[in-house]
Amino acid sequence: MQQDKQPDYHPVVFRDRAAGYAFLTRSTATSERTIDWDDGETYPVVDVEISSESHPFYTGKARTVDSEGRIAQFERRYGGGSQGASGSGTA
Repeated sequence: MQQDKQPDYHPVVFRDRAAGYAFLTRSTATSERTIDWDDGETYPVVDVEISSESHPFYTGKARTVDSEGRIAQFERRYGGGSQGASGSGTA
């Protein structure tokens, strides 16, 4: 493996401004902006729109699907399935 072809992998802070949440990890992402972290070091900071702190799936604020209403709508449109597998029941 050629070492000069590998990207620069370094510590980076990702910050979710909407949630006021930031975390330090290693990444190849770069940024001109920096932030002073809790350990006293200065790291590049990348602002993100959504993180696990603000994503509806992880926060429990996800919209629930009305599956009962969809099933009832399907049965009204295509029949309740009481006609069996033989067809529509008309001669």
